[in-house]
Amino acid sequence: MTSLRAWILRFSEVTGAAVAWLTVLMVLGTLVVVVLRYVFDLGWIWMQESITWMHAAVFMLGAAYTLKRDEHVRVDIFYRRMSSSKQAIVDLLGTLVFLVPVSVFLAAMSFGYVSSSWSIHESSREAGGLPYPFVPLLKTLIPLTAALLVLQGIADLITCVLKLRGRLPPSGEQHPPPGEVI
Repeated sequence: MTSLRAWILRFSEVTGAAVAWLTVLMVLGTLVVVVLRYVFDLGWIWMQESITWMHAAVFMLGAAYTLKRDEHVRVDIFYRRMSSSKQAIVDLLGTLVFLVPVSVFLAAMSFGYVSSSWSIHESSREAGGLPYPFVPLLKTLIPLTAALLVLQGIADLITCVLKLRGRLPPSGEQHPPPGEVI
């Protein structure tokens, strides 16, 4: 269990770090679009769409990494005052009752949507927009996001069980400090 948890945490960390580079590309792309438009009076729809799509990819592929780092939105009026073992129970139930079922539902419901996009060779609706493989690739990120969330959920479940069994220190973090990969 511990080695599976370590592998998933490492995988989420590497995935999150890789996705973070898309933000740099988005900033550079936005700079290029702005300079081309306002300095040279040039513009291409595909460039603008690519920035929007990178933005979507950052949010979708970064969701599991955000969950791993415990940076997701949490209403913790009561949670923050709980003991570590009670927090582990809340996290365990939240993962089993909400995260995993919603992620599985998302993956199942997106299957037809994604496979249809691939089968019809969908491209951008905009004239001059992104060509064929990009729309289905973006749509494929939906079930991939769900899979990454389930994977991180498994690591979180293992973490909760280890905390409840006393195999992880109560104050032990489930992720390394920024910049360090386990």
